[in-house]
Formats: sequence, C-alpha cells, structure tokens
Amino acid sequence: MVNASHRSEADRAENALGFRRLFGFSLLFIVLSGLGAYAVYAQVAGHSISWDARLLAPGVVGTCLALLLVYFAADGLRLWFTLRALGEEVPLGSMARLVFLNLFVSNVTPMATGGGIAQVWFLQRRAVPIGTALTATTIRTALAVLFIFGATPILLLTMPGADGAAADRAILLTLLACGIGYVGFFAVVLLAPRWLMRPLLATLKTARRFHVISRARHLRWRRAGVRELQRFARGFGRYFAGRRRDIAGSFACTAIFLLTLFSFPAVLFAGLGYDLDYWLVIGRLVITTFVMYFSPTPGASGIAEGVFGQFFSDVVGASHLVLATVAWRALTIHLGMAIGVVVAHRELARPSGGAPR
Repeated sequence: MVNASHRSEADRAENALGFRRLFGFSLLFIVLSGLGAYAVYAQVAGHSISWDARLLAPGVVGTCLALLLVYFAADGLRLWFTLRALGEEVPLGSMARLVFLNLFVSNVTPMATGGGIAQVWFLQRRAVPIGTALTATTIRTALAVLFIFGATPILLLTMPGADGAAADRAILLTLLACGIGYVGFFAVVLLAPRWLMRPLLATLKTARRFHVISRARHLRWRRAGVRELQRFARGFGRYFAGRRRDIAGSFACTAIFLLTLFSFPAVLFAGLGYDLDYWLVIGRLVITTFVMYFSPTPGASGIAEGVFGQFFSDVVGASHLVLATVAWRALTIHLGMAIGVVVAHRELARPSGGAPR
C-alpha cells in the first residue's frame, strides 16, 4: 500500500514536470510564431496590414469548418488504418484524442520530435505494444514524407513563382542534402531497423558503466528494448501483409489529409477576393511544408510564417498577407493545439495503466 502511494506520488510529480516542460515549449512556440508574423509584416508586407471582414463571410467560415472536420478525421484515420493493418484495434474515440495530443506535442517540440514519442506513449497506455506503436507512427510519417518529398523537386523546377528558388544553387543543394538525409534515415528505419539495436545497447551499456542505472534496470531495459525493437523490425512486414483495404485506407487518408491541409490558404485567398489557381496554391504549400520539416524551431514557428509570406508575396496584396498568414496557422495548427492542451492535461493526470483499451 505504501509502495503504491509512493508510485502514485512519483507519477504525479513526473506528470507535473512533463506538463511544465510542455507549457514552456508552448510559450516559446507563441513567441516565435509572433516573431514570424512580425517578420512577414515588416519585411514582406512592407508594414502593411488591414482587417478584412470577408474572412468571416458565411461561405468562408462554413468551408473552413468543413475542411477542419475532414482534416482532423483524416489525420486520425491514417494512423487508425495503419494500426489495423498491423493487427491492432484502437477505438476511434481514442484516435480522436490522439490527433489533438499529437498536434500539441509535435508543435511545441523542435522538429516535431515529441509528436512520435507522445503517440507511442498514448498507444502503449491503450495496450498497443511499444514496438508496434513505433512501427505504426513511423509508417504514418513515412507516407506523408513520400508524398511531400516526391512532389517538391518537381514543383521547384516547374511551378510558377518557384523559379527564383530553383535558380539559387545554394538553396537547391541545401534542400537536396536535407531531403537525402531525411529519406536516408527513413530508409534505414524501414529497410534495416535492426541497425537501431546497436546504439540502444551501447547507450544502456554506457549508462550502466557510469552508474546512471543499476545492473537490474540495465538488464530489464535491455530485454525490453531488444524485444520491442524486434517487434518493430517485424512490423513493416506485418503492415504490407495486412488487409489490403487497411493499407489502401492509410494511403488514401494520408493523401486526403495533406490535400485538405494545403487547401486552407486557397479558401482564405478566395474569400479575400483573389482569383488564384488552386493547384498553384497547393504546390506552394507543398514546398512550404517541405521546408518546415527541417525547421529547428518548435512547430516550425517563425520559419513557417516567413516562408509562407515569402511564397505568396507576389500574388497577394501586402495588406492581406499577414492576415492570411495568421489565419492559415490558426486554422491548421493553433486551433488543434488549443484542444491538444486539454487532452494532454487529462492524459497526464490519468494514472498509468488506467486508460481504457
């Protein structure tokens, strides 16, 4: 009884510490997002900004609400179908909470590194093995990377408005190096996941050598790590051997998710009276998202706003540029993050093992 009480107090202390860290990252995200919007205002929009009530027209608001429903639903379903292909059944209600938890955590940690960890942690609390959860979240991310990284080089060379970036050799080489590194990492993870076992074992051995962890914990973590990495390595074969409708569903929902994500600016620009080609807007958002993958700031805050403003400065009036930038981020990121704060707080307050299956 005493041990259980101590564990409960330790869990509460750890959860409180984790939430304080997330809160600190959230403040950093807000500051950097504000600086990014100001950079668009000062350097791209020429210190020009004005409110336009057309953004609140019933047609614009209704379309954005419909897109949000599809956007959040597709985000959850792409992982849900991936888990089903791996033989795991997670209730759709849990997947809905996971969407917002991931939106919050991934956007307040550098390069979205916390998002994958949060998803694995959430799924593990719902009886999904860590190795399987890691496989599912890796495949989920890899599918989005496949779509975006495959389209970006073509768009840079063919899309109107991107010729300046394509002509700059430094930009092209930087993007190429980042792309190769990112794809190379996923290639190793997908094709040779057992290679990850060596750094894990070396890290645990080093921690034991310097008495960071005890011998018993070293052995326990070593067995658990090897078991989950083996499960992770087998997971990719299980995914491709899964039911075809589940595999097709994960691909289709990824495509729908991305297309919906990229469609918000098109709706905003149309509402503000701009007659822009829909696929031109989509193409520029693909490149913007590609750049955001390599942003070291939490949620690409600051950089996302700057890149977005720069890409559309030639087709959108200066007075509308900051307005459209802020509205785009509010719809696609900030709203989901606000809901994610509530979800994260409730999940962190829930006792370990107390989550429903």
